[in-house]
Amino acid sequence: MFDVQNLYVIPLDQWIQDGVRWLALHFRPLFQTIKWPVETLLNAINGLLHLIPFPILSVLFALVAWRVASRGVGIFTLLSFVFIAFIGLWSDAMTTLSLIATAIVICVIIGIPFGVLCARSDRTWAVVRPILDVMQTTPSFVYLVPVVMLFGVGTIAGGVAVIVAAVPPLIRFTNLGIRMVDAEMVEAGRAFGATDRQLLWEVQLPLAMPTILGGLNQTVLTAMVMSVIVAMIGAEGLGLVVLQGLGRLDVGMAAVGGIAIVLLAMVLDRMTQGLARQDKAAVGGSLRATLSRLLRPIAPSRTLPNPAHRPDNPVLSPKRPAASPEEETV
Repeated sequence: MFDVQNLYVIPLDQWIQDGVRWLALHFRPLFQTIKWPVETLLNAINGLLHLIPFPILSVLFALVAWRVASRGVGIFTLLSFVFIAFIGLWSDAMTTLSLIATAIVICVIIGIPFGVLCARSDRTWAVVRPILDVMQTTPSFVYLVPVVMLFGVGTIAGGVAVIVAAVPPLIRFTNLGIRMVDAEMVEAGRAFGATDRQLLWEVQLPLAMPTILGGLNQTVLTAMVMSVIVAMIGAEGLGLVVLQGLGRLDVGMAAVGGIAIVLLAMVLDRMTQGLARQDKAAVGGSLRATLSRLLRPIAPSRTLPNPAHRPDNPVLSPKRPAASPEEETV
């Protein structure tokens, strides 16, 4: 009577299968509409990355890494890109990079507004939070089944799966960053007559920017991991190289693909971490000032001025010799 084998088994798997099939049949135009911006942006970035010669693109990425992180990260980026090119995986690496860049752009467009909305409404956060919990605890492979049924196979469908898996951290960190803004700062803004929109753009977002950029770092790493897994549904890139190496029992191919993935992930991780540290060190000001700090060109190193010539330490003129009695008489 109490044997588990005699219990009624709920056919949950069949219900999910029927539900996904019903969605695929009746809402296909909706999913094609969702797929279109991903496909357009991915093709544009992929074409641009493959159009630029690898020496120029390597130098550009090295300069960006130097600007947002440090000189060491810039040199490491240059060496990593050159090494990837010399092991014959440049094209696959650029495909993976375009997939990650597309996911980052769309995750920022979706994640930051949703995070702001959750931060400003407890009811919205109460609804969104369990959804994010499910999305972040679901194994990455589980995303592939509904994506294949709803969007098909290939690199575009893989991009959709990467976006779905990578957007939750950015929503969470944006919500957390805005909620952690000091209430006294918000009250001071209201006391000066700032509207809700001005408070968001001039106070809350700039102060929450380090936390938001930390969430962006997690989004980049999640997208990097997922861009390898989506090779199982036909997405091109470095993940496909590793998958082919495993399928052929070619240890060399799989190892080379894994090394390229590690180098690319380290470059993106150091760049996003440097971006977050840079903004945390100069926190404050409006959002426009924050963005201008990130886009400011690399300033050449300058020698420190002589402390004796600083405005707060003026140079004292030498003392005049004591006047003679004749001069005092004059």
